[in-house]
Amino acid sequence: MATTACGEPVTARAESSRRAAGSSFWRAVRRRLLGIDLREITLARRGVTAVHPRAGARLEQIGETFVYGYHAALDSADLTELAERLETADHERRGFAFEGAAMALYLLDALTPWNRSRWQRLVTGVGSAHVYMVYVGAGWAMARLPMGIGKSLSRMDPLLRWLAIDGWAFHDAYFHPARAVLRGDRPRRLHGYALRAWDMGLGRGMWFALGADVSRIAEQIVAMDAARRADLWSGVGLACAYAGGVESSDLECLAALAVEHRFSLGQGAAFAAKARQRAGNPAEHTDRACRLLCGLSADAAARITDECLDVVAPENGDGTAFEAWRAAISARLREGVS
Repeated sequence: MATTACGEPVTARAESSRRAAGSSFWRAVRRRLLGIDLREITLARRGVTAVHPRAGARLEQIGETFVYGYHAALDSADLTELAERLETADHERRGFAFEGAAMALYLLDALTPWNRSRWQRLVTGVGSAHVYMVYVGAGWAMARLPMGIGKSLSRMDPLLRWLAIDGWAFHDAYFHPARAVLRGDRPRRLHGYALRAWDMGLGRGMWFALGADVSRIAEQIVAMDAARRADLWSGVGLACAYAGGVESSDLECLAALAVEHRFSLGQGAAFAAKARQRAGNPAEHTDRACRLLCGLSADAAARITDECLDVVAPENGDGTAFEAWRAAISARLREGVS
């Protein structure tokens, strides 16, 4: 049998080349069909006016990092290659890259029934440190899939599944603000605790849809039904602490505007601190937000989330444990200022 200079059989080499070509072809098809145009995430295209140029630049930078991770997942042959690509993202913004990658993998799982383990392998493998962002990314994909969500949620971790609904709401706030943010519409197929998880994600989305303008965000929340406001403020707290983009004076104003929901705002900031602590990508703006909204450093706020989770009963799938976790964090923050 003829061989190459390295002693490899010609037929084996040809087969390897064919496989590589085929793999490249399908990755190109995936990018063509599922790719996101970077223009879609610009403030101008989305009709967003940022509170100031620095905030606008930050919000667009985050969007670009998300899309980078999304396309990295579409273009990678396997999770090893994907991990290498994601590691090149800016360390502080890397969570957004994992979020984008999670969206892409969840979409691919839904569209290829013969291979539906990509997203789950990301959760348990290279994406485990960014698990919260990976669940949120799945929610972005859910927003674009016509299928029911009950079966999808049943396959997820009982406690963290609510972050997927959060991600879905964020997606709609980001791309459909008139419907999700201004009218406050929620999908009819959601019920029970999923409606509350939606509002948490909607609050996060307001930070991006309203250009990190704390006054406009507060006005929009006040316009919502009173029963929804605590969850919306929680989402705002998470977004401002994790994403950043504003000055300390903006955060102080935000705390004042939250009024009776100040500790829901702080609970969201504590969640942001925990997400960054687990991922090992701390940020100065997260620590500053925690000090102003929680009265604690980011490390201390993250530690409280762990301590509160330790005393919560296991989640049974109806949101009871997730809500008890959040309530316990808010209570601890309230105790700290009493």
